[in-house]
Amino acid sequence: MSSLNVYPDKEMLENSDMVVVDIRTEMEWMQTGVVPGCKTVTFFQMDGSYDAEGFMKAMDELGGKEKEIGFICRTGSRTAQVAMFMKQQGYNVKNLAGGVMKLMSEGYELVPYKG
Repeated sequence: MSSLNVYPDKEMLENSDMVVVDIRTEMEWMQTGVVPGCKTVTFFQMDGSYDAEGFMKAMDELGGKEKEIGFICRTGSRTAQVAMFMKQQGYNVKNLAGGVMKLMSEGYELVPYKG
């Protein structure tokens, strides 16, 4: 599983062809903001449920299995699960370990979420 984990930094986020997908909830995006340029696609609902088929369809619209996709959440816990699942489905994915909390602790500025 460690090969799925990468530790994001400003350089990687701003100079990579990776599509960054924030899988948190809309409430979380509103609380902290989001990584500039990221795509916001919730995976887990507030009650813990999820729509894996709908999520894969959204990832296909972002480049599918040909594009490198990096998942980010609050700390990297949810994205570790999602990255493992998506890797098993044949997607080229990474878990952006440490999540937005790591980025904020390092002074990285998130931008307001604009629904």
